[in-house]
Parts: sequence; C-alpha cells; structure tokens
Amino acid sequence: MGSVVLVDVTAGPGIGFLPMMALGPAFAGLIGNVRRSVVIGVVALVLSLMLSIFNDQLGERRGYTTLFSVAGVAVAGVAATAMRQRREAELASVRSIAEAAQRVLLRPVPRNAGHLRAAVSYTSAMADARIGGDLYEVVTSPTGVRIIVGDVQGKGLEAVETAAVVVGAFREAAYDEKDLMAVGERLERALSRHLSGEKFVTAVLAEVRDGDGATLLNFGHPAPLMIRPDGSVSFVEPPERAMPLGLDLEDGPAPEPHPVPFVPGDQLLFYTDGVSEARDRFNRFYPIDERGDLFKDPDPDAVLASVRHDLADHVGAPPHDDAAMLLLRYRDQ
Repeated sequence: MGSVVLVDVTAGPGIGFLPMMALGPAFAGLIGNVRRSVVIGVVALVLSLMLSIFNDQLGERRGYTTLFSVAGVAVAGVAATAMRQRREAELASVRSIAEAAQRVLLRPVPRNAGHLRAAVSYTSAMADARIGGDLYEVVTSPTGVRIIVGDVQGKGLEAVETAAVVVGAFREAAYDEKDLMAVGERLERALSRHLSGEKFVTAVLAEVRDGDGATLLNFGHPAPLMIRPDGSVSFVEPPERAMPLGLDLEDGPAPEPHPVPFVPGDQLLFYTDGVSEARDRFNRFYPIDERGDLFKDPDPDAVLASVRHDLADHVGAPPHDDAAMLLLRYRDQ
C-alpha cells in the first residue's frame, strides 16, 4: 500500500492509481489472522481517504466509488480470513482424528517377536490423511508369530472402515485359531457381513514358528519378497492364484497354505500394490526385486526408509495409491 501511495503522489491525480489501494485488503485474507486483516483494511481506507483529499476527488463520484470499493474489499478480506481460519481449524481437527484412528487401526507393530525383527512403513495417497485402505498387523500367538498385510479395494472412509473390520477380526482370530486357514475363514466371515456388491480385500497371511520356517496364505495379494543373506532376491509365489477376501470362494480357487524356508539372516518383505504397481514417467513399474542392495542395512527401519525414498524417486510425483510395507528379519537371539 505504501508503494501505491508513493506512485499516486508522484504521478499526480490524473493517472488514477488510487483504486489499487484495494490490493492490500484483498491479499490480507490469504495470510495472517482476522485482526491483521482488520488493521490492513482500516489502514487502506484511511490512506484512500487521504489520497482522495490530496487528489481533490473527495466530493466527486470517482472518489466516493474508490472509497466504497476499498471498504468493500476490506470487509470481504476480513470475512475471507475468518473463513480460512475456521477451515484450518477444521482441517487440524480432522488430522487429529485421523492420527487417533491410525493409532487404533494401524498401531505400531512389536519391534521384536522371538527371533523376528519387524519394521513397517505406511504412505497414504491422500495428502491430508494419515491412513487409507492398506493394512498390516503382527500378532504373537501360542503357535507362533502371525502377520497380515492387505489392501482394501477403493479409497476414502469406506476403505478405512473395511480395513478396520479386517484388522479387528485378524487380531482375534490370529490368537484363537489353530492354523492359518482357520484365520482366513474367520476373516472371510467377518467381511461377508460387512461388504456389499463386488468389494474385496487382497491379503497375505503368514505364520512364523521358531525353527519351522514360515507358512504363507495368499488371498490374491502381491507375492512377498524373500531376501537371502547372500543377496539373492525372489518372489514367494503361491502354488496357485486365489480369490481375494470378500468374494465367494466358490467362484474361484481357495488359497492353499504353502511353507517357505525362513532361517536366520533371511528377510521377508510384505507390501501392497502401491509399491509394486508404482510407475515412473515412462510407465515402468517399480522393480522392487532389483533393489536387493537396499536391504543390507542392519536396521530394518532404515531399510524401509531407503526403499520408500527410492520408490519416491522412481515415481517422481506424489503417490497415486497407498503404499504399505512390512519387513520381517529372522535373526539369532
């Protein structure tokens, strides 16, 4: 506003820079609080009145029009500031609720469970949200450590609600049921009461027993990645592709539990399609099986951080889908 005053005084009354005084109140609504907007509006109006007197426009229609315009923009700026602050407060409240929901739905997994060291990473595709349709959980049961990583079809609150159903059912079934197939059946029954239409959830379940390797049960989910101590990397594919959870198992083959050697030094990476189907600008998928060198760090959390950063570099843009990763490392106690 000072620049407008200087230019208007220097150029004289014939140029007509006075209406530009409304720029101050107009931009005041973008930053600061209501009090700041009121102060800027009052200052702009006072300066406009002084310049109208200086330019001998106070008694003219042009002078009154300018004063009313500046006053109107100032009032609008104050109202816009109040609305922006209210929306910012609402957004902060939503974020707080999302964080609380995340702590309930996706609580931190135990870092150590027997011979296992676990780490997780979760990236939501929604910029203002902390959770989405991907899920994970680790439960120490009487028969061993049981894990689930899954991906709910769709996005938004409906996907979060479905993820909560799956995680809640898994937490109970993983501790109560004697084998993975029974756990999967419990999840299927829980989803049959919740889902409608052709909604579904892809998931991979795993059970690790000391000295007995791992057993996997894959419901149409991307195959986990096995990283051996010698640096070799391979996908742990199921014997046969199976239907996702939530779809009638009679419409397709049911998953079969399949054992996998899992010994000290081995690592198992579970992930969702936000990782495996992430594309770069040339439409190439993220080659997670070519990133074995990223798993050499002794800290599993550092490993996932490296994978997450490498994935972001590959995509070169904000993520289009939620991306969850859970890394299990078998170590000697």
